[in-house]
Amino acid sequence: MQALKERILREGKHLGRGVIKVDSFLNQQIAPELMLQIGRELAERLRPQNPTKVLTAETGGITPGFATAVALNVPLVFARKHRSVGMPRQPLQESTLSMREERIVQLLVSPEFLTRTDRVIIVDDFLTTGQTILALARLARASGAQVVGVGAVIEKAFEHGRAALASLNIPIEALVTIERIDDAQIIFRE
Repeated sequence: MQALKERILREGKHLGRGVIKVDSFLNQQIAPELMLQIGRELAERLRPQNPTKVLTAETGGITPGFATAVALNVPLVFARKHRSVGMPRQPLQESTLSMREERIVQLLVSPEFLTRTDRVIIVDDFLTTGQTILALARLARASGAQVVGVGAVIEKAFEHGRAALASLNIPIEALVTIERIDDAQIIFRE
């Protein structure tokens, strides 16, 4: 997706240790038109899987997940990191290492929002190590739902997340893939 690559090159910043700061358009401040393009593109790529729900984790995945859900005209479900007041005492729950927070986090979903009749695609802002996406897949499967695809806005190939997701045996779509970072310069896979 050329518009996304150009935005990453123009505004993205390498903070060291493979961390790429894109919060001027993706994570904190949102570029609405770009986000709508992202949602349409992920929806187009994953529509053949006939999803009935989009699943993501708060907070980075909510905006691209929402844009994708709108384009697919299906509900978005997001896993919370803290139990909310209205959540049942026994939510669906999985642990994962959050690279962004550099700690283990709990992901929780009310079981009423994922059922065995659902076909779920997981959408996230980044595909890095794949651990958050695997935790979301375990949550969906614990509800009896079928995970049918994964979509990521940005894949960092050098963190090997795609290989970690291979056991899911489902389509994995990334809009842009960063092959490596050389001297703070982002190199995309073509």
